[in-house]
Amino acid sequence: MQRERFSSRLGFILISAACAIGLGNVWRFSYITGQYGGGVFVLIYLAFLILLGLPIMTMELAVGRGSQKSAATSFDVLEPPGTEWHNFKYLAITGNYLLMMFYTTITGWMFAYFYKMVTWQFKGMDPDAVAGVFGAMVSNPVYMGFWMVLTIGLGFFIVSLGLNNGVEKVTTYMMSLLFIIMFGLVARALTLPGAGEGLSFYLKPDISKIHEHGLWTVIYAALGQAFFTLSIGMGSIAIFGSYIDKDRSLTGEALSIIGLDTLVALMSGLIIFPAAFAYGIEPGAGPGLIFVTLPNVFVNMAGGRLFGSLFFLFMSFAAFSTVLAVFENIVAFSMDLWNWDRKKAFYVNTPLLIILSIPMILGFNLWESFAPLGPGTIVLDLEDFLVSNNVLPLGGLIYVLFTTRKSGWGWENFLAEANTGSGVKFPRGVYFYVKWILPLIILVVFIAGYLDLFLP
Repeated sequence: MQRERFSSRLGFILISAACAIGLGNVWRFSYITGQYGGGVFVLIYLAFLILLGLPIMTMELAVGRGSQKSAATSFDVLEPPGTEWHNFKYLAITGNYLLMMFYTTITGWMFAYFYKMVTWQFKGMDPDAVAGVFGAMVSNPVYMGFWMVLTIGLGFFIVSLGLNNGVEKVTTYMMSLLFIIMFGLVARALTLPGAGEGLSFYLKPDISKIHEHGLWTVIYAALGQAFFTLSIGMGSIAIFGSYIDKDRSLTGEALSIIGLDTLVALMSGLIIFPAAFAYGIEPGAGPGLIFVTLPNVFVNMAGGRLFGSLFFLFMSFAAFSTVLAVFENIVAFSMDLWNWDRKKAFYVNTPLLIILSIPMILGFNLWESFAPLGPGTIVLDLEDFLVSNNVLPLGGLIYVLFTTRKSGWGWENFLAEANTGSGVKFPRGVYFYVKWILPLIILVVFIAGYLDLFLP
């Protein structure tokens, strides 16, 4: 079967960036930037994006392009005879399904809130009533289930249309609109009265925050955000490497993807913090920031219905773009492993993922007493922990070892693939760093995740 190809370099970069750009870019990055020292944290974060994210993303792209396969069979193609690297496919496949088991529900929340804003259901509500909207949503499994099914059905349908006519075309339009809306929201937020205080909170270097939290805590927060924001480690990036030609070197392409991902993260902070501080609302973390704090801002803002609708359309695009990218990977698994066509992959995976996503929904209501990781935790925490603290770091480690060890694909083969074509080359001189230091950094991320969870 002829391997599909992106119709343009722009399509490849946008859909690869779409996989990396997600909800963590918006609420998590913005919040921890302010929490851990503003501009100082941003500089540390950007350093780790280059030191950690860039080499692993380049390695994933190289394995994909070199094998012309998804993670389901890419290691089978490239590994030396008699080795066991191909068993990574099971970790990669599991990680993609686990991520979508909770991410599709949260994406459904974004669609639901976009609808609520367009129909202006928040009109005249006080802060308690606005908070009650979110509480009512998560306590209703049927309502959440509707938006989850819509997200999964629409996502797999688009992917079933093909790489060019489905995923690439929809993602290109969606990401283009995302950036237009984002710049419009930034312009509105920066012109709000009192927006300067939010900018100061977000961007002004605050060394006292480093002393308050401790240097290691700030470094680990930046390290973790840099690693997890790019969706590296489970083959979600490798699949797009398998769809591109060899006319461009992969380090330059990885830089473009990381650049777009970082732009969205930085610009999101320019939307959220000026708006929150302009209305005297202390920014919070996680779902509370998006679904409680900001709706209160829009209720009190002139033109709040319009800007609230645009914000949640922006959030819906950010979330759904990741869904499409990962769904493409899931469908590619089926095509590479069992030689299915896209239609069959659509018909099998749609009901399968709907069933697998039900525990996430029930964890907020009927199963809320189930605390899988200790008191106060829910199903979402377990699924997120399995992906963020296990699949991603372990998968990233495997890609690093596979491309730097003679027992794997090997350094020379990786360099030859990564540096084929015009553009920025992967430097040979960093061999010691990527072979020995980078694996240690990943292990620190992995171990620290368990320490944070289980140590008081």
